[in-house]
Amino acid sequence: MQLSGVRVLDLTRVLSGPFCTMLLGDLGADVLKIEEPAGDSVRRQGAIKDGLSGYFAQFNRNKRSMRLDLRKPEGKEILARLIRESDVMVENFRPGVLARMGFPPERLHELRPSLVVCAINGFGSEGPYKDRPAFDFIAQALSGFMSVNGTEEGEPLRSGLPISDLVAGLYAALAITASVLRARETGKGEIAEVSLTNGMVSMLAYIATNYFASGVVPPRSGNDHPIAAPYGLFPTRDGRIALAPPDDVFFGRLADVLGCPELKDDPLYGTQSARVANRERINAIVGGKLAAHTTDYWVKTLNDAGVPSGPVHGVADVFEDPQILAQKMVMDVEHPGHGTVRMLGFPMKFRDSACSVRLPAPDLGQHSDEVLAGLGFDDAARARLREAGVI
Repeated sequence: MQLSGVRVLDLTRVLSGPFCTMLLGDLGADVLKIEEPAGDSVRRQGAIKDGLSGYFAQFNRNKRSMRLDLRKPEGKEILARLIRESDVMVENFRPGVLARMGFPPERLHELRPSLVVCAINGFGSEGPYKDRPAFDFIAQALSGFMSVNGTEEGEPLRSGLPISDLVAGLYAALAITASVLRARETGKGEIAEVSLTNGMVSMLAYIATNYFASGVVPPRSGNDHPIAAPYGLFPTRDGRIALAPPDDVFFGRLADVLGCPELKDDPLYGTQSARVANRERINAIVGGKLAAHTTDYWVKTLNDAGVPSGPVHGVADVFEDPQILAQKMVMDVEHPGHGTVRMLGFPMKFRDSACSVRLPAPDLGQHSDEVLAGLGFDDAARARLREAGVI
């Protein structure tokens, strides 16, 4: 596995951090999840089946769990011993919380000079908003991301998914992987930081570059593309189809398939800029043609002609689609004591070292004794820690 032998100390909870450490675990890292006595709150959220949250099971696979009260001195001492044996530590507290617990950056690197530390937070550790509480909805709103979703006449809309948490988790996993490579070469650790808001600002992509170049704030365009047409959802005889011809070449293919090649030479539609300026007209022409046949007919016909198109799946449709199934993007994982859990598969595909579920999501504190035994705590010492509520 790509990260085999990398030891990750996971102090995160809910989504952004656990998603990051799930990715590291999927890539082979040994991830130890440190949970407060009540456990990660996600254990009690979402659909519960056979006593197990599917939400928790998805984002905490390939991890071990240790129940540890970090408010107690003994808990902090155990954490210090774990840091000495770890390559990576990930946390998603508010800025400054870890330092107030007695683990500022300088102490972390005293304990383990090569330690890679990654902090995931809402706004970053500097600036006037650093101490504000942050959630996905706030990050989507403040970053401008929400302002470009929805229709021009409607309100700004959030993404239906907690996208700022997921983007932050992806960036954190990338930052950690790069820092681990550096640490292996130099022996020096790193302090990396990823915020939900910064991640979403980075996702503004061509919306931001067009604004920088023109000074024009783009209107919301719904399912239409801001700089391409026809591009969006169109009605068919029995539903809708997603259509995405990105330039003049693809539009030419579309015009031929629809039986109206004259559109390619029409000054109203022959160039991308002309089509954007006449979006309503070209959309009406294309929509009228597509309404003559079924979605299945057009998906096959258009793709055979090299025009990007696809059905608009509901969630249930996704997990019956032959392409999604062929890519193993849904899988069943046995969880001892909880039955079988269906979860999302691995988006990263490797020829020689495939991702796998080595460990199902752990029960709360399932590996506490195992971890402490590895640190040299005998049965009596572990019993005392348990009686004191440390573990």
